[in-house]
Amino acid sequence: MNGIGFDNERYLQTQSEHIRQRLSAFGGKLYLEFGGKLYDDYHAARVLPGFRPDSKLRMLLQLKDQVEMVIAINAADIEKNKIRGDLGITYDRDVIRLIDVFRGLGLYVSSVVLTRFGGQTAAKAFQARLEGMGVRVYHHYPIEGYPSDTGRIVSDEGYGRNDYIETTRELVVVTAPGPGSGKLATCLSQLYHEHQRGVRAGYAKFETFPIWTLPLNHPVNLAYEAATADLNDVNMIDPFHLEAYGVTTVNYNRDVEAFPVLVAMFEKILGECPYKSPTDMGVNMAGNCITDDEVCREASRQEIIRRYYDALCDQKKGKATDDTVRKLELLLKKAGVDPSARRVVEPALRRAEETGLPAAAIQLPDGRILTGKTSNLLGASSALLLNALKALGGLPDGLHLIAPAVIDPIQHLKVDHLGNRNPRLHTDETLIALSISAATNPAAELAMEQLGRLRGCDVHSSVILSPVDERTFKRLGIHLTCEPRYKG
Repeated sequence: MNGIGFDNERYLQTQSEHIRQRLSAFGGKLYLEFGGKLYDDYHAARVLPGFRPDSKLRMLLQLKDQVEMVIAINAADIEKNKIRGDLGITYDRDVIRLIDVFRGLGLYVSSVVLTRFGGQTAAKAFQARLEGMGVRVYHHYPIEGYPSDTGRIVSDEGYGRNDYIETTRELVVVTAPGPGSGKLATCLSQLYHEHQRGVRAGYAKFETFPIWTLPLNHPVNLAYEAATADLNDVNMIDPFHLEAYGVTTVNYNRDVEAFPVLVAMFEKILGECPYKSPTDMGVNMAGNCITDDEVCREASRQEIIRRYYDALCDQKKGKATDDTVRKLELLLKKAGVDPSARRVVEPALRRAEETGLPAAAIQLPDGRILTGKTSNLLGASSALLLNALKALGGLPDGLHLIAPAVIDPIQHLKVDHLGNRNPRLHTDETLIALSISAATNPAAELAMEQLGRLRGCDVHSSVILSPVDERTFKRLGIHLTCEPRYKG
């Protein structure tokens, strides 16, 4: 809806070429730490319109014969069933998913490393499952004094205790299901072991955000801060790069704060540090592929607003702190944007006030805004979906796509057999009913064909939605926000 602001094909070409150059510079083996989402980077796709969520994976496919994948997962995260927020699945399940995705595309997944391994029962059970799939599993252990005690870390008592991950290709991509999985430590541990074996090896980092060539308070970089507000990450000028080259670049606090320690580790492992700044470590060419700065700015402003609403709802649910909300309020001010700039908010609230019941609004790809209200048959989200599909298919607004003969049995099942007090159809039930109707109703069939056109649309609800409805919108690729209040 905001146009295209990013050249994805140029990104694939320039990024893969830059990685080849970095690999050539080390002349042996390169451990490439992949930050962020490798397979499904929806955040990047939202703030850089034109960026495809699987772009980084497609880029790696251009280097497929040189690449092998190592997946790191923190054993403690397995033990506590840590959830990947964007997908709603546990980290260990996501590792299995990633292995299937990578293998399905022809990428070589050589192994999984369980970091901070301490014999956790759940981690050992997960290892058995992986080994049953033919995946090699290695252990890396907690190191006392990490990351400040470099003398201990870079020694037989530190990295030396870790399993050496056997790799066979020159480009080893280390990825993970989420932050805190130990990707950097895995790379450095491997450098230590390779050096002990007389193998030349280097390290580089692939982190899409913040984009080092954009200004500190560019909305794209501010949107990254919004995405990591709960982690207390902040963008900052890279002081090491400025001192070394006299050039202003943007990095983020964790890499800047950790850089002196990394330098000490590199010096102990390799004899010298190959980098003069955290920015030097990166291989990110995304900033060179922005073709329309204003499109990306506006998309990023909208992302910050969405993150703000998400935080307000999480605060209501007890999942977010006041500090996170305050940080997002500050980012809104830095970006010069107000939540009212989200065009679907006001129509949803107005419709709710008119009816006295929950309501929702959607902005279609052509800019039209439609609303959905709560009725005896349908929840507001379900009504909204049907209204949107009718509009996209050019069908009359008053047309009934689902016959009562289809809805009645579903309501009977919900109330009389499954114990639901609310007979109204959720979005998933509505789509199932629509698909049944499509078998005999050409209008319903036409409406079903419009589902793909909902991807990227914005929706706002006057109340916090049920997890079922949230999942449906997410699967349809719809950008959902909600008012931070429950249905009365």
